[in-house]
Amino acid sequence: MDLRADHITHRYGDMTVLEDVSLDIPAGEILCIIGPSGCGKSTLLRLLGGLEKPTAGQVLQLGAPPAGCLNPLTYVFQDFALLPWRSVQGNVSLVLEDHGLERHASDAIIDDVLARTKLSDFKAALPRQLSGGMKQRVAIARALAVNPAVMLLDEPLSALDAQTRELLMDDLIGLWSRQPFTGVYVTHNLAEAVRLGHRIAVLSRRPGRVREVIEVPMDLTDRRPGMAELEQMQSRLWNMMRDEALAADQELADV
Repeated sequence: MDLRADHITHRYGDMTVLEDVSLDIPAGEILCIIGPSGCGKSTLLRLLGGLEKPTAGQVLQLGAPPAGCLNPLTYVFQDFALLPWRSVQGNVSLVLEDHGLERHASDAIIDDVLARTKLSDFKAALPRQLSGGMKQRVAIARALAVNPAVMLLDEPLSALDAQTRELLMDDLIGLWSRQPFTGVYVTHNLAEAVRLGHRIAVLSRRPGRVREVIEVPMDLTDRRPGMAELEQMQSRLWNMMRDEALAADQELADV
């Protein structure tokens, strides 16, 4: 299933947050969205996921979801959003409980996604026993459990330290290489964008408009930290954003 933002404009009262945004997210591709603070990145993700309705324009789901899809769109949040009284297995099983699955089918799905996210040995652990990186792996496993057509990731690594971010980026690339998924990945971190995005959409400062969509030519599985090609692309993105990022920062500080 492809996802399309078709001339989306969104306002909160008199404030226009997004203006005439059009984007295509083909099946099997990860689109990263970057831009200055306050440009509407997370708002755009909520609109794509149906949590809010755009003031103008529309979000289109094109084609059929994959076989076995229990939920076409699913989120991975920055703050993990785990239930503290439920184990790792219990947090993952939560998204399956309203789908009428037999116990053996549900258990098979849980075992599969825990294995794919390296959590099989921690299924009985509670969130308070886990590191930040492990908590985010649980959130990713929970999202994968419904076999979504599109995963919507809202700065999923921003609360983690640098080493854990690198490990989780490797994990996401590994997950995609074994079973390609469609993703929309919002981030303020340019290193994440060039490591994880097949394409990168650069938004302007508020109201957010699509300044440019840049294709990352390297195969996703060939990318490594510190590669010259990635650092050059990161510099290009920063040069494109620098003045607007500074202006947005000063604007937010003055509010």
